[in-house]
Amino acid sequence: MTTTTIQPSHFHAPATKIIRPLENGDRLTRAEFERRYSALPHIKKAELIEGEVYMPSPVHYASHGKPHAHLIGWLLAYCAATPGVDLGDNVSVRLDQLNEVQPDALLRLEPGQSRISVDDFIEGAPELVAEIASPSAAIDLHRKLRVYLRSGVQEYLVWRTLDEQVDWFELREGEYVRLEPDEQGRLRSRVFPGLWLATTALLAGDLVTVLAELQTGIATDAHAAFVQRSMV
Repeated sequence: MTTTTIQPSHFHAPATKIIRPLENGDRLTRAEFERRYSALPHIKKAELIEGEVYMPSPVHYASHGKPHAHLIGWLLAYCAATPGVDLGDNVSVRLDQLNEVQPDALLRLEPGQSRISVDDFIEGAPELVAEIASPSAAIDLHRKLRVYLRSGVQEYLVWRTLDEQVDWFELREGEYVRLEPDEQGRLRSRVFPGLWLATTALLAGDLVTVLAELQTGIATDAHAAFVQRSMV
């Protein structure tokens, strides 16, 4: 009887499934979006909005990086003084099966209307989302705004750096309404008592005044009552 020896070269490893790159304009499910995004660690920011992939252009200093840092500093100061409030920076948020966004900043209540998933993403709508909009203003004020509105984001702040404007929307009766400044020109959050923004100072890069006005808000009875409720 003749015995045939099978050489190792006769064995073929199963074909590895090729993961396609993530590109602007791709129409994907959220699961496929996450699979491709996770496989491409060199990509630092990508979003799925109404089932379509959006990837921003390189980030500039004056129109995005510096304003982003100032925004985070303002929110961090509030978060440090307010137990029960979490701050997130560029974290992926799963809103629904067609929308996974990565806002520049967000505030969420704990407990609140969002949660942290077992794989460390935010699921559900944070109470406040903030975006720095330079070239992306059209997306931030239209498609994203509608997605955040439908998802139940209570407040949406858009800093349009090229236009030197800050739009702060509040969810009221199913619609976004722009907050109006008080007599001192400050915008005040209704969801987060004491979160006051001196917009003129912010646009001028006057962080001393921005933080001083925030501390005035934090010193109010409304903020103290908010903190007391969160500690019960």
